[in-house]
Amino acid sequence: QVQLVESGGGLVQAGGSLRLSCAASGGTFSSYTMGWFRHAPGKEREFVGGISPIGNRWRFADSVNGRFTISRDNAKNTVYLQMNTLKPEDTAVYYCAATTGPYSRSDYSSAYNYWGQGTQVTVSS
Repeated sequence: QVQLVESGGGLVQAGGSLRLSCAASGGTFSSYTMGWFRHAPGKEREFVGGISPIGNRWRFADSVNGRFTISRDNAKNTVYLQMNTLKPEDTAVYYCAATTGPYSRSDYSSAYNYWGQGTQVTVSS
């Protein structure tokens, strides 16, 4: 059983930056594709970004591409989401997730086996 714990959320002004972390325990972290999703009030949960098990491939939603980056440190069992040039529409609860499934499906929430509890990101205008 994999446990995921997100941290790093908070309140930031538009144009600012935040770095989210997701620490994993209880599994072989380097074998998991990792993803970040977000859920804003009144909206569907949406894919933000995903990274392959060894960190050599990544992908992003169009809405964050060019502003967000994703990385992982398999020695620390941690995946990161660096969020720059934040906008009010980025306000949401951000979740990290892990899957043993293929990286090719990393943008599908249904592909993920394990989820964190989420961390709130609020961007003020």
